[in-house]
Amino acid sequence: MEKKRTAFAGTWYPGTAVECEAAIEQFLKEGQGRVGGDFVGGIVPHAGWHFSGSIACRVIASLQPKESDTDNTDNIDTILLFGAHMHRQSEPFILTHGCVETPLGEIEVDQELAQNIAGGVSIRKRSPEKFPDENTLELQYPFIKYFFPGAKIVVCGVAPSGLAPIIGGMAVEEAKKLGRSIRIIGSTDMTHYGPDFGFTPAGLGKKAVEWVTTENDQSAIAVMKEMDTAGVIAQQDHRNMCCPGAVVATLAACKKNGAVKAIELDYATSFEKSKSDSFVGYAGMLYVRS
Repeated sequence: MEKKRTAFAGTWYPGTAVECEAAIEQFLKEGQGRVGGDFVGGIVPHAGWHFSGSIACRVIASLQPKESDTDNTDNIDTILLFGAHMHRQSEPFILTHGCVETPLGEIEVDQELAQNIAGGVSIRKRSPEKFPDENTLELQYPFIKYFFPGAKIVVCGVAPSGLAPIIGGMAVEEAKKLGRSIRIIGSTDMTHYGPDFGFTPAGLGKKAVEWVTTENDQSAIAVMKEMDTAGVIAQQDHRNMCCPGAVVATLAACKKNGAVKAIELDYATSFEKSKSDSFVGYAGMLYVRS
């Protein structure tokens, strides 16, 4: 089976199974574990695990079925994962076959579902060997393997264009046709602020951190809470989401799969870990049926 090899293991996140498991257990302990609820999907950050792994871990852990539904996660067939740094004009892409490598073991691509999605919308088909090295996607693979060890995966890079909600909605429609039980994950970081990113509208120092955390990122979180796909696209000029296409696809997919409201699980910035004039915001969102 063709395999998408890791590119960030051992640098952005631990490179061995033992280290990944230890980090995940620590994240859950620090964040008081998973949140209970009938969640269909979530938004996660994708910086190195040192900076945002705890938030991503808790979101994905909370997507596990409720204990009353099952004693394990075997009833989740496929994880839909949307991400990638893309511009409006970028061409969306999808991994159509093979598997992705993680330190915890391989995750098989849901080939039938991926092919059906690719057959219904304009999206570039990618093989494992041609699939780009995207931290937005790869940093979620170990969490997915840990919390959903028997699930397959569909991985899409989605541009912030009119195709984004179509891809998200179609992915769920095709999953339902195949009788798949799914969970949906979208990957984005928030404002990239400071000289390193060429973005300093609020100057530097404490006032800049306050502006990012209380204004710029909060305006993005507000539209994510409202599940407002058009609002997410409109936020691009604020530079407060690096993967708005992934967010739009996720919101459309979650709504198609029955989500009616959102919960902001957590928010943080890299400034809290490393005080610098250049820093990044991170948000964790969950979407619930009731």
